Amino acid sequence: MKPPHRTAPLRAEPDSKAAPTSGPWPAGAIFALILVGTLAAYFPALGGDFLWDDAGHVTSPALQSWSGLWRIWSEVGATQQYYPLLHTAFWIEHQIWGDSTVGYHLINVLWHSLSAFLLIVILRRVAVPGAVLAGFVFALHPVCVESVAWIAEQKNTLSTLFYLAAALAWLRFEDDRRPARYLVASLWFVAALLTKTVTATLPAALLVVAWWRCERLSWREQVRLLLPWLAVGVAAGLGTAWFESVQIGAAGDAFALGPVERGLLAGRAVWFYLGKLLWPAELIFFYPRWTIDVSAWWQWLFPLAALVLVAGLAVWSRRDRAPLAAVLLFGGTLFPVLGFVNVYPFVFSYVADHFQYLASLGMIALLTAAATRGFALLRWPRWSGPTVAAVVLTTLGGLTWRQSEMYRDVFALYETTLARNPASWVAHLNLGTALDEVGETEQSVHHLQRALELKPGFPEILNSLGNGLNRLGRSPEALPLLEQAVRIEPRFASAHNTLGVALMALGRMDEGIEKFGRAVQLDPSLIIARVNLGWALANRDRFAEAIEHFGQVRRMQPDSADAELKWGLTLALQRRPEAALLHLQRAIELEPENPGMREAMGRVLLEAGRRTEAMEQFEALLRLDPNQTGAREALDRLRSLR
Repeated sequence: MKPPHRTAPLRAEPDSKAAPTSGPWPAGAIFALILVGTLAAYFPALGGDFLWDDAGHVTSPALQSWSGLWRIWSEVGATQQYYPLLHTAFWIEHQIWGDSTVGYHLINVLWHSLSAFLLIVILRRVAVPGAVLAGFVFALHPVCVESVAWIAEQKNTLSTLFYLAAALAWLRFEDDRRPARYLVASLWFVAALLTKTVTATLPAALLVVAWWRCERLSWREQVRLLLPWLAVGVAAGLGTAWFESVQIGAAGDAFALGPVERGLLAGRAVWFYLGKLLWPAELIFFYPRWTIDVSAWWQWLFPLAALVLVAGLAVWSRRDRAPLAAVLLFGGTLFPVLGFVNVYPFVFSYVADHFQYLASLGMIALLTAAATRGFALLRWPRWSGPTVAAVVLTTLGGLTWRQSEMYRDVFALYETTLARNPASWVAHLNLGTALDEVGETEQSVHHLQRALELKPGFPEILNSLGNGLNRLGRSPEALPLLEQAVRIEPRFASAHNTLGVALMALGRMDEGIEKFGRAVQLDPSLIIARVNLGWALANRDRFAEAIEHFGQVRRMQPDSADAELKWGLTLALQRRPEAALLHLQRAIELEPENPGMREAMGRVLLEAGRRTEAMEQFEALLRLDPNQTGAREALDRLRSLR
C-alpha cells in the first residue's frame, strides 16, 4: 500500500495473486455491472414518494418557468439553499418528467453509479489495489441509501460526481501541465461547489493524495496551484455557513455549544461514522441526539482515541503513508459536519448517514486495498478471491435493498424510524403531519402530542398540533398552542395563518383577518394564508379586496383548486352565480375527486336555476361520498319537483 517515491504518474498493475479485482476489466463492462447492481439494490425505493423536504428541492411552481431558472441563479433565497447548479438540474428534470418520482430516483441512481465508476478510474490511476472492489462497495454500501433513495439528496450524488470529475481532471493535469487541463479541473470543482459546498474540501484532499504519492509537497507544482481552489472553497463554505444560520435557522439554544463541547462532539461523530461504515446495522433516518457533557469522563475518550490514532498513524507513515492519508481524507471531508460549523439538521441529531456519503470514499478505498493485499498474502486458490468478494457485495446489496424499502413513502420512513428510535420527536412530528394530510387527524394529533412532550415549546410542533386540533373542531385547545408558537417565533408565517384559522372558528373574525394578513406579510408566497385571507375578507363583505388576493394566487399558483373554489364562492356571495360557476368549474377540473367542489357547484347551480346540472353534481358527489346526507336531501327535493 506504500507508493513508490516518484512523481511520474502511477498506474495500477494487475496482481496475479490479488484475486478479488485483478485483471484489466473493460470500463464499459464495469460501469454496466455497477449500474445494474445498483438499480437492483435500490429497486424498492425507485417508485418511492416525495419525502420530508423534497418539496424544497424539486422545482416549485413559482420557479418552473425560464424566469424561474434565472431566479435560481440570481436570487438568494429563491430556493431552500443557494445551490444553483443543483436546482438547475432539478429544473431540467422537472421539465422532462414533472412530478413523477421515478425519474428523480433513477437519476439519483445514475449519478451514484457514475461516481462509483469514477472512483474506480481514479484509484486505478493512482495504483490503489482493489480499485474495482472499492467502486462496487461504494455503489452497494447501505450507508449510502439515505443519499441515493432520498430525492432531496441529489445534492450529494451530483456534487460527488462533480467532485470526482474534478479530482480526475486534476490528476490528468499533474501528468500533463497544459493550462487547458487546469481550467477543466477548476470548472469541475466550481460545478461541485455550486451543487453542495461540502466539496470545498477537495483541494485539501488533493494535497493529502499528493503527499501520499510523493511523501512531500511541492509549493510550485501543487500547493500554489491549489491556493485559488482553497480560497474559493473557503468563501463558498463561509457563504453556506451564513445561509444556514441566517436563512435556514441554524442558530439559537440548539446550537449553543462551546469550543470544548464541539471538540467532544467531533470526536464522537468521527467514531460513529467509522462504526457505521464498518458495521452498517440499525441505520436510521433520525438518530438519537446526543447530550454533550464535558463533565462526563467517558465522552473525552472519543477525541482522545482519535488523537492517539492519528499520532500512531503518523509514526507508522514512515513505513506506509496510506492509512494516515485515508484517515485524513475521512476526517477532513467530514469536518464541515462534525460540529465546528452549525448546520440545521443538528436540531434533530448531530449525525446522519448522508453526512458521510462523500467522506466514505477514502476509507472504503483503504479498506478494500488492505483486504485485497491481505487476501493475496493468504495464497488461497484463485477462485476464492472473487467468491469472497461476491459474498461481501451480495451482503451489502441485500442490506441496501432492505434499507431502501423504508423510503417507499413517509409512513414507512417514519414508522421504521420510530421503531428504532422511539424518542425521535421530529419523526413523531413528520408522521403526525403526514397522517393529517391524508385525513387521519385523530391519529395525527396523538403523534403531535407525543412530539410536544419530547420537544416542549418547539414552534413547528405547536403549529402542527394546533392545525390538527382546528381540523377536529377543537379550536379552543388549539388557540393557546398557536399563540405560544407566534410568541416564540414572531416571524413564523404558517403559525400566524393557523392562528387565524382558530380565531375565525371562534368567531373572532377581525383578529383572524389580522393574523392572515400578518402571515402574508411575512411570507407573500404562502398560498394557503392568502386564500384564507381572501375568504375571510369575503365573509366581511370586503369583496374587492378578497378577489384581489384570489387573483394574486392565480398568478402565483394557477393550479390552486382551493383558491378557485373560494373565488367562486365569493362571487356567489355577491349574487353573481354565472361568474362564480366559471371558477367552480375550474376547481372541479383541478380536483375532480374532491366532494366539496361538487357540493359547492351544485349549490350555486341551484341558485342559478339550473336544476338538471345541479342534480348531476349532487349525484357525482354521492358517488364520491355516499354519506353526504345534505346532498342526498337536496337531490331528493329536486327529484320531487320534476
